[in-house]
Amino acid sequence: MTASALALLIGTTLLAAYGGESRADNAMSASPSTPLPLLATSPFPYPHDGTGMVPLWPAWQPPIETTQFTLPDGTLVTRFGLVGRNRHARERGETWNEIGYGPNDTVDAAGNPVDKGPGHYLDFVKNYFKNRTWGVEIIDNSHVAGVINPTLRINNYFQEAQRAGGRSFFHRFDSQGVTGFGWMSPGKLVNPKLYGVDSANCPVVPMPPNGALLHPDTVLNDGCSATVDSFPSHSALSYDTNGVLIPSKSVPGATRFYDYAITNGVTGTFVPGTNVPSRPLKPGDSVEFTQAFFSTPEAMQAVGDNGAFHYYTTEVTYVVGVGLRPWYGVQPRLNNAPLPDETLQGGTGSVSYDYSDGSTFIFQQQQNNIGMQDMQRFVEGRRLVHSNMTTGDHNEPGNDRNTAVVGLQGPVFNQSSCFACHVNNGRSPAPATLNQRLDQMAIRAGAIDAQGQQLPDPNYGVTVQMNGYDAKGKLVDLGHSVRVAGFDAHTVYLGDGTPVELRKPRLSFSGTTPQIVSLRAAQPIIGMGLLEAIPEADILARVRTTPDDDGVVGQANYVFDPDTDAVRLGRFGWKAGKFSLRHQAASALLEDMSVTTSMFPSRDCLSGPATCKTAPADKGLTDADLLSISRYLALVAVPAQRSLESGFPKGVSPLGYLDVDPAKVAAGANVFNTLHCASCHTAKMKTGSGHEFQEVREQTIRPYTDLLLHDMGPDLADNYAEGLAAGKMWRTQPLWGIGYTERVMGTGGSVGYLHDGRARTLTEAVMWHGGEAERSRQRFAALSATDRQALLAFLQSL
Repeated sequence: MTASALALLIGTTLLAAYGGESRADNAMSASPSTPLPLLATSPFPYPHDGTGMVPLWPAWQPPIETTQFTLPDGTLVTRFGLVGRNRHARERGETWNEIGYGPNDTVDAAGNPVDKGPGHYLDFVKNYFKNRTWGVEIIDNSHVAGVINPTLRINNYFQEAQRAGGRSFFHRFDSQGVTGFGWMSPGKLVNPKLYGVDSANCPVVPMPPNGALLHPDTVLNDGCSATVDSFPSHSALSYDTNGVLIPSKSVPGATRFYDYAITNGVTGTFVPGTNVPSRPLKPGDSVEFTQAFFSTPEAMQAVGDNGAFHYYTTEVTYVVGVGLRPWYGVQPRLNNAPLPDETLQGGTGSVSYDYSDGSTFIFQQQQNNIGMQDMQRFVEGRRLVHSNMTTGDHNEPGNDRNTAVVGLQGPVFNQSSCFACHVNNGRSPAPATLNQRLDQMAIRAGAIDAQGQQLPDPNYGVTVQMNGYDAKGKLVDLGHSVRVAGFDAHTVYLGDGTPVELRKPRLSFSGTTPQIVSLRAAQPIIGMGLLEAIPEADILARVRTTPDDDGVVGQANYVFDPDTDAVRLGRFGWKAGKFSLRHQAASALLEDMSVTTSMFPSRDCLSGPATCKTAPADKGLTDADLLSISRYLALVAVPAQRSLESGFPKGVSPLGYLDVDPAKVAAGANVFNTLHCASCHTAKMKTGSGHEFQEVREQTIRPYTDLLLHDMGPDLADNYAEGLAAGKMWRTQPLWGIGYTERVMGTGGSVGYLHDGRARTLTEAVMWHGGEAERSRQRFAALSATDRQALLAFLQSL
């Protein structure tokens, strides 16, 4: 449908607004519904099978950026990127101290938990995409032949000049006064005379080449580089009368003294005295590292930036001889310890446990192992995902307008930014109330012709778009909205008699009602680069030619590449109808935001390939910006599984999402397997070696999906086909991150599961399963209350 036709339709000129709302709501003014002009539709072709399929990635190619490599002599080089943060990793909304050592606002006078809101560690600073990322290089000689006492050499790569120092090593676990932050050592500056100089005396250093040092002869770049060769001296710890670990010398009569320096996962080593002397580093030592951004107003102005010049950043754990590892907090005082492999759902790029109470932002974090330059790629893509494609405004206050995307949005759309549907990078709000407008979800529309072919709807095309701007730049309902008309509900009973109400929304259309309708929720956008990196052969190896004992088969979907017409394996979307992140992003931009790209250059592409190929191109997003969005999606990380007990200090209220029962979670994992859930929700997969990002290569991941289609039975059928995905067929939804769903949604709306958000709880979601999952559903219904709660605890830990 052309812009001129739509403008004529609503009887007004639709203009790009500069300052209008970025999100439509139920209270917006509505234009009277007018019959839509009929479109010349054509069916979308799909391959009949995988004959001639072209892999998305080669078996191997040089990565964009090398994040870790080994020199010929065995030296391990690890490179990673950082971005400015507002506060520290252990600072939450409440002040906390252990019993007897200061105020503790995490509980009230009666000992009940108190929540004063989140800290500001995981949110993003103003203009985070502009001059506020930098790189760190750690050069580790622990594997070099003949080296007995390893040394870490640290180089930095900033975009602007900095003051010397700012690095912090080793969490100060030996002091009861250290809670939100505190470290033992700044490292050794190559030129110690640079410390304390009130000027940006560390110049910009060019990025090093891939797979090689910038200065192979000297290793260290300049006097602002640093070294670490020892674990600092610290106090041995003993328990006081309240069970708090404090310096042994402060405990009268103490006879047992412990060293809590972490090496190879061992904590609480008995030592003979009250002080632990400094010692050389050794392989396996866990080193907490962070680095402040210490520039000056003059240095920032030199790069055209008048913003802030001092930031905190991510706190990472480096394991000597290994590299970066996601971490969690243990006793004492949430000391950092590397997370074990079985918790790393997203591999070594998994997001560490969050002690800042910032779980709303947990789906917005970069890979833990992100490269120095890839960090900048990540934030540039994030900016686009948060930009209003009409006004260019960022949805977070204080960020510069993105003038490159101003006016790119067509006259009819559902939302103006990716973030408006993917709330906090998670799901869209579920259909929960009567008369709720569903413009944060997708309404797929279709019709069947006389030959039985599925076509785009002759009025709407492939999707119903509801919103526009009037001549004054005000967001308006164009008169063909889709709302919740009611719910069809019925009650089922679990084996122990527990009732479960199952309901699904009925829809009402202000305009014409399509012959075929599929309501689709936005999905979480975590770990997508890891899924993109799984080799096709590994996915296809899970296709069964004959059903297993439960009737589970699994089928691949195939699509034509819109750019090349090559046959590709589908892996994204509810029906695996998209083969790459570029394909997924370009489709969403067009269908949900009315923004064109070179992949879909005209808004007439909504009515089918015939008009898509012949219609004149509309002004759209540049290839560079589409690539930037795709790369951002590839680098969004997955939170680590919360199956371990954190070492919250004595008397401090644990954060709810980290207050877990490891035994219950482990029991739930066993129930998960007993129900045969893993027949589709495959627990473990391995990524390949060909993706453009090294961060997602050769990672053992736990996504709980096989990326295949399965018949889920008539109750979940939408009768909307996408290639080999018939109406009852759905791609197995990844389960990683599902336990964060409610916290990520926050106040953004109601939470719902399954393709149309109908299930209000995980129990409801399981009870909707049918078809190939019918026997697993029956086993779930027959569980004891204890086993059922264990299973839910396991799912909530993911």
